[in-house]
Amino acid sequence: MSIIFKKHWDWKMSNSKKTAVIVGSAYPLRGGLANYNERLARAYIQAGYNVKIFTFSLQYPGFLFPGKTQYSDEPAPKDLDIEVCLNSVNPLSWRKLGLKIKQLAPDLLIIKFWIPFMGPSLGTVARIAKRNKKTKVVSIIDNIIPHEKRVGDHLLASYFVKAMDGFICMSEAVLNDLKSFYTAKPKLFSPHPIYDNFGEPLEKQLAKRKLGLDNDTPYILFFGFIRDYKGLDVLLKAMANTKLKDSNIKLIVAGEFYCDKQPYLDSIKENKIEDKLVLATDFIPDSKVGLYFSACDMVVQPYKTATQSGVTQIAYHFEKPMVVTKVGGLAEIVPHMKTGYVVDVDSTAVAEAILDFYDQDREAVFKSNCIQEKKKYSWEKLLENIDDLFETQ
Repeated sequence: MSIIFKKHWDWKMSNSKKTAVIVGSAYPLRGGLANYNERLARAYIQAGYNVKIFTFSLQYPGFLFPGKTQYSDEPAPKDLDIEVCLNSVNPLSWRKLGLKIKQLAPDLLIIKFWIPFMGPSLGTVARIAKRNKKTKVVSIIDNIIPHEKRVGDHLLASYFVKAMDGFICMSEAVLNDLKSFYTAKPKLFSPHPIYDNFGEPLEKQLAKRKLGLDNDTPYILFFGFIRDYKGLDVLLKAMANTKLKDSNIKLIVAGEFYCDKQPYLDSIKENKIEDKLVLATDFIPDSKVGLYFSACDMVVQPYKTATQSGVTQIAYHFEKPMVVTKVGGLAEIVPHMKTGYVVDVDSTAVAEAILDFYDQDREAVFKSNCIQEKKKYSWEKLLENIDDLFETQ
């Protein structure tokens, strides 16, 4: 049964308004994908569109989901029209949703793509919906070749790609990966916009107090779901660097384990850095995200592989300098020695960047640069790029 959380407009109430449908993760699902789609919907509403989101009744079968729960325990957004109806493994639901969108005949159908597993369901919905000969289908692609590869990935992704009319790639790396699918369809690089939906930055001492952290301790932050490719093990080894270990700098690890946590716990014990860490390894609800970013001095993303990262754009919103590694599109977003550091995937290099940040007192200058740099990453620019994409057809 479909669930509609909020209906704040009648699709046919005005022929003068453009219409957009977003298919993908949204409330009651939680996490970065849901945050993105909901923020995108608000950008289109602000631009004068009627907007509807169709989300999953089943996103991942339980055996494929590495976390504790896929669902949010926060209140439903009151300003969005979200219908829960798509089952990722039930072809009947794919057909039903495709026919519904075909009948609604929106100007745009936008589908965020991040994993080949979703290729059959999302690709089928798109194929059926666009039979109305009106709707343009665009995919916003996080990854077309996944970090954690599985048999059949290319085949599933190819099925999805063939159903699209155009592509917005979140990094140059993804744009290059897409070329391996031999598609002549229009495609543009448009970086991840700022995540500005977690509240305004708080005064650092207030955020520390709300989190129960020591006011006088400097904190760096590792944020987000913990997967092996994100390199937390590299950062833990960096924290064991003699100079860092002897400093009063502490690392906050804020995010749920989506992999085996035991190797990380063993590393912490072996390196004797228990007193250097604050482990907040449960899911961080949206209402607390701003506290962690406001409380830290710098965000560290020691990824081993990457295309782009929403964490970077949360950091920009909270005007926090970053350490990122030379993988994927991360270096495209963080200018070295301007808004942070771009280093090798190496614990010594990560440690040296952290130490330089504090030893050279770079926070004020880097923060000022972040304020300027983040102006490049507006949601309005993303919408303009989507318009430009289809003007090339």
